[in-house]
This record gives sequence, structure tokens and C-alpha cells, in this order.
Amino acid sequence: MIRLDNISKQNGHQILFIEASMGIQKGEKVGLVGPNGAGKTTLFRMITGQEQPDDGLVAIDPGMTIGYFSQDVGEMSGQSAVAAVMDGVGPVSALAAEMARLEAAMVDPDQADELDAILERYGEVQGRFEELDGYALDARAREVLAGLSFSQERMDGDVGLLSGGWKMRVALARILLMRPDGMLLDEPSNHLDLESLIWLEAFLKNYDGALLMTSHDRAFMNRIIGKVVEIDAGSLITYSGDLDFYEQQRALGEAQRQAQYERQQAMLAKEIKFIERFKARASHAAQVQSRVKKLDKIERVEAPRRRQSVQFDFQSPPRSGDDVISLRNVHKGYGAQPIYEGLDFLVRRKERWCVLGANGAGKSTLLKLVAGDTKPDQGMVNIGASVRMGYFAQHSMDLLDGEETIFESLERSFPQAGQGALRTLAGCFGFSGDDVEKPCRVLSGGEKARLVMAKMLFDPPNLLVLDEPTNHLDMATKEMLVAALADFEGTMLFVSHDRHFLAALSNRVLELTPEGVHQYGGGYTEYVTRTGQEAPGLHPGG
Repeated sequence: MIRLDNISKQNGHQILFIEASMGIQKGEKVGLVGPNGAGKTTLFRMITGQEQPDDGLVAIDPGMTIGYFSQDVGEMSGQSAVAAVMDGVGPVSALAAEMARLEAAMVDPDQADELDAILERYGEVQGRFEELDGYALDARAREVLAGLSFSQERMDGDVGLLSGGWKMRVALARILLMRPDGMLLDEPSNHLDLESLIWLEAFLKNYDGALLMTSHDRAFMNRIIGKVVEIDAGSLITYSGDLDFYEQQRALGEAQRQAQYERQQAMLAKEIKFIERFKARASHAAQVQSRVKKLDKIERVEAPRRRQSVQFDFQSPPRSGDDVISLRNVHKGYGAQPIYEGLDFLVRRKERWCVLGANGAGKSTLLKLVAGDTKPDQGMVNIGASVRMGYFAQHSMDLLDGEETIFESLERSFPQAGQGALRTLAGCFGFSGDDVEKPCRVLSGGEKARLVMAKMLFDPPNLLVLDEPTNHLDMATKEMLVAALADFEGTMLFVSHDRHFLAALSNRVLELTPEGVHQYGGGYTEYVTRTGQEAPGLHPGG
């Protein structure tokens, strides 16, 4: 289906691929992995023909259709989300748009004279629309959008008014509706809530074409793929199995290379010692010469490149009182839409609550109430004695000063800290070397999230309130964050769609459903076992 043969590619001074090869067959689901900047997006662009390799061949089966979802969503406006999704399928959406215009014209008194011509044209357009199975396509587009958590209102509203995250979902829905022979999905799990993620997981499992995808969400990727392609120092290395199997094989390979390297180094040291010792003696000249020649011919084993992963060690936060957060008889709504009606909720010291609920259930609203970003319409929200709160929300990233560099931003937050400590902190959160001199205005979403998180955790509060803290984070940073938070001695209240994060860190679950609020002792894993579902409102096993 898709084959890359001995491709080489250079971007400026950076060499991305050197004689690299890989292939994907129909029905194969492949995860593409490699550090940031390794060339994952370039590889996608070469498969779609948007970029050419400098050398080598990219071969696609004749007639094969490919759908490519990237983070770079084009301009969308002036049509509904449904129409934008159907746009990807070709002429059907143009016919749907014309039918909508003609329907409006039929009831327009100013066009009453032309009614016969309008009706005649409407009949032609409707006939063609039916021939192309347009009504079924409209229903399928709505089904896909509903799977990605769109309400009917949002489906029919102007796509131009949607936020960037919702536009991403429209772009993704467009590819899914196409059902192409091959799908290239670059981070499809970004911007999705847990329900949408689980729906997308099921959709991709049932997809019978060829799939190549990247994702920072480990659980999501693991459940879909059966093969991993790693970009490593310009090569493409293929592993059978899921991410867990790939990591075991990779670690095994590294250990073997390390052992091989150490054995060769010991042998070389021994030979060099012999040569140095006897090179001045005529009686050993022949032996010395033969060993020098032998050394020249030996192919040197390279030391395996160590993947840098810096662990972040928490300072211990000051101890808070035993009752950390208390909500009593809280009512909160937006306009005519009630979110909470008489919510009672108590969080005690060292509890780690994850909040689950469908879109619009009030997850972020609860965190805003606790953080003081919004006030209840009725009832009390109390924060306990000696509580110091750290609040991470998506808008936290907008509060960075764009003109400051990363290092200046850290220095301004912690004027007492030494340069070495701040550089170590920056390194833990993925900013090494000259990265710390980047101005904040040029940072990506992931880099901003890492910087805000670094500031919050350097002098740790004893209550962490986190709204989707792993959005935009790559797998390595996410692993570091989970490891750091596992040792955190304070209290946590958080919303996340990352199941690894939920399972590793929660010891209580607050479930928000239309039928009411449910509290579970035990963390996310116990919640899944007890309810038979991964998110509220999903059918068991769904």
C-alpha cells in the first residue's frame, strides 16, 4: 500500500533521514514514534506528496486514497460544521449547500416570480444529491460529529465561530467520514475529551484501511496499533507489537549494544596496552605489527545514545489542615442551564480526586469554583486552613509575558533561586541548553504548558487543582510529570482525558452525570472495574 525505499531528507542543516525504509500494508495499524523534531510530520508530508525526499522513493499503490489529519487546520467559516465535514467527500457538500440556498429562496417573497425556475433547479440538485447517497452521508457526518462530542446546535452552527480545538475536531471528522484507503493521523488525540477519545478508539479499531498515527496518549495508541515504526538517528526501525512491546524490545536492544560496546572497549584497551608495552622491543616487533593491523580492521561498536530523561524532585509542600476544600449546597448555572443544584463535596488532606463527566457536565466549572475564578449562585465554597493552591488551567498559558525568555520568566518568579537550580528545573521540563533563551511568544502550546507547570511545581503548593494538565505534553514529559506527582505529598483535584494519568494518580473519583453526582473511594482503575465503563455515560465495555 505505502512504501518508503531508502529515503534521505535534509531540512536546512538538519539531517532527518538517511537511506531509511518502511512499509504499511492494508489493514495494518502503525504507531510512529520518535523525539520531537525527529521528522514525524515531514514523513507524513512526504507520503502525501507535500514534500519530496532528497533521495529514494515514496511509493503509493495506484488509485489509493489517503486522508491526512495534521495540527495545521486551514481557514473554515461561512458554513455549518456538518457541511465542512461533508466537504471532504467531494461534490455532495456543494449540492447540500445549493439545496439549502434554494430552500431559502423558495420562501423568499422577493423571489416569488422565479419560483418555477427555483423548483425546477431544486429537483435537479436533489436528484443528483440522492444519486450520490447524500442523505445517508449527512446522517453519517452527524454520527461522526456526535462521536466527537458535538451537540446538534454546534453541528449546525457556523464553523468559523468555533474555537481552535473544535475546528480540529471538524478537520478530524472530515478525514473519518472520507473512510480513505489510508489514514495519516498526526496527534488526533489532542483536544479530545475522554468520551470522544474512547469513541475514536473504537472507530479506528473497526477501520479496515492502512493507518499510520502519532499520539502523546499512550493508552489510546496502545489499544489501536499492532506495529511501531521508530525514527531513530535518521533510520526507520520497525517493531511488531504495541508500544509496551516496542519499549521492551528497544531496552533489550540498548542493553545488548551497551554490553557489546563494553566488551569491545575492554578488548581494545587490552590490545592497546600490549602495543604500548612492547612497541620499543625488537623481539616483539612482528606481534606488535600484527596487533596494530588487527586493530585497524576492527569495526568499532558505537556506544548507544542515551535518551535524556531528567526526573524532577519535589520539595515537600507545607502541611495543610485536614479539610482542604468544602462545597456546601452549591448551585451554579449559566443562563437557563443549571450545572449544579445543591452540590456537597469535601476534599481531605492527601486525597487525589479525579473529576469525570461528559462535555458540559461541569468539570471545569467545579475547578473554577474551587480556584475562585467563578462564584457560586448560591451556597458556600471554603478553602481550608494553611492551604496554598496551585491552579493550572488552559488560560494559565496566556498569562506568560511574551517578551521574556524562558529563563527570565523563571527568574522573575523565583528571584531567590540560583542560576543552576533554575537551569536544572528548565531541563526537567524539556528546556535544555539554549532553549532557555527562547522568548515566550514563540513557544508552542506544549512548551508553554511545560513552563507554567515548572513554575507551579518548583515551590510546590499543598493543593494542586489541574484542568487537563497533559494537553500538548509529549510522552516523555508526561511520564516525568506522572512520576513527580506520584511523590507529591499534598492534595489534588484534577480533570484529565489521559487514562494513564488518571490511573496512576487518582485515589478518589467524582463522577458528574445528568442523574446526579457520584463519589467513589478508590482511584480510576477501581472506578472502571466497579462501573464497567471508562467514562460516565458510556455503555459497559464501550
